[in-house]
Amino acid sequence: MPPIIKVIIPAFNEEESIAYVIKEIPNIVSEVIVVSNNSTDTTESVAKKAGATVLQEPQKGYGYACLKGMEYIASKDPKPDIVVFLDGDYSDYPQELTKLVAPIVNDDIDMVIGSRVKRLRESGSMTFPQIFGNWLATSLMKLFFNAKFTDLGPFRAIKYDTLLSLGMVDKTYGWTVEMQLKVLKKRYSYTEVPVRYKKRIGVSKVSGTIKGAIFAGVKILSWIFKYSFS
Repeated sequence: MPPIIKVIIPAFNEEESIAYVIKEIPNIVSEVIVVSNNSTDTTESVAKKAGATVLQEPQKGYGYACLKGMEYIASKDPKPDIVVFLDGDYSDYPQELTKLVAPIVNDDIDMVIGSRVKRLRESGSMTFPQIFGNWLATSLMKLFFNAKFTDLGPFRAIKYDTLLSLGMVDKTYGWTVEMQLKVLKKRYSYTEVPVRYKKRIGVSKVSGTIKGAIFAGVKILSWIFKYSFS
């Protein structure tokens, strides 16, 4: 019996891109959940028209949106076997979801990160703060935990039971690194799959602003140091 897979897409003003993202998600997915994170454009109606379940999370923050999606999944049956997180800006290639879930389905891996490796990245698709932040965070995780991560990529798949056991709490930019750190601390199995990456549609809310980049960096480092000395 094939696994039940659900996708959570946090989205803030992604009216230009969200339909492309939803339409390219493989049909092995049973439900696509778009969490509108206080969008002020037509993101919600466009996502609904494209066939997604649309939720609203007025509290702004990437983690807030992800937690809202998890809350919805917990309230419905049947529960999924795998949850995939994907951004709504069309920078990832949604059809690569099959590559992402394969290690879970075939090898019983707990979590898979889509790694935005340089050879598969479109030129200019990642800003300098993103590239440096990824290098710093993954280097520190290697130093403190002997981790093998190379990216904090938002395109990721995780067993639903594993996700629940992590007790995720971060409400903003620390969501991705919190998940990876907790997987390390609890000694769950993980791997990375190289994925393609292209320039997003629209302006990034994190890397597109100095304030966003700094705040994200502080959040990521604070999680790493918290777990390194606890």
